[in-house]
Amino acid sequence: MLGIFDSGIGGLTVVRELLKRHPGASFEYLGDTARTPYGTKGPDTIIRYAIEDAAYLVSRGADTIIVACNTASAHALPALRERFPEVVFHEVITPAVKSALDRTKGHIGVIGTNATIRSNIYESTLKEARPDIRVTSAACPLFVPLVEEGWFDDELTNRVIERYLGPLEEKEIDTLVLGCTHYPMIQPLIRSFLGPSVTVIDAPSAVLDALASSVSFDDCGHQRYAFTDENPNTEALIRIWLGREAIPETARLGE
Repeated sequence: MLGIFDSGIGGLTVVRELLKRHPGASFEYLGDTARTPYGTKGPDTIIRYAIEDAAYLVSRGADTIIVACNTASAHALPALRERFPEVVFHEVITPAVKSALDRTKGHIGVIGTNATIRSNIYESTLKEARPDIRVTSAACPLFVPLVEEGWFDDELTNRVIERYLGPLEEKEIDTLVLGCTHYPMIQPLIRSFLGPSVTVIDAPSAVLDALASSVSFDDCGHQRYAFTDENPNTEALIRIWLGREAIPETARLGE
């Protein structure tokens, strides 16, 4: 069974891309909404949270897990693979890096949470593959709350985009990696601001492209959504983000 986890609701963009390609795919999604965001936490805390998330999905039958969180992907993959050697883990960073390298003309911008940018995971991975590549990174922490407020087409969101991405535009990046799974929800505004000369790479599309040849998605349609916080707005968010109805369950981690 396929499991997908994120620090909150951002990983639903991975689910959305999955459902576009495989509407009947079976999976369980876990959003750790009680402890989000991971991007403001230290590495040890992020690793502990990620292990607890994975343990929950394994207890529900997951043998393949997508870590749909850039922060957890940056910090927790080695610990996850050591703790759960029987599980196949897929993360969102490597596919996005490959896609960016395939399309760039030489200057890649990366945006993400504070923790993801601090980890330097994108720049080091890009540079390891292509030492000649130029990388400019920027933390964009306000994007997450704007997305979770549902402000996908709002003047304030546009102003924040201009504030964060203006310096990258001035440095003439030709490719931008959206290094947080929340960010695809405002991708149209980002594309509009940067214009057609900049290629935008989103992790959900990149990871599903990467999984196409290695994961077989069944069509049984057993789809479950679990969250660690009993928020009455979660059901509405699922409907808005995915365009379908679903009744979320409450996950108790560590039990």
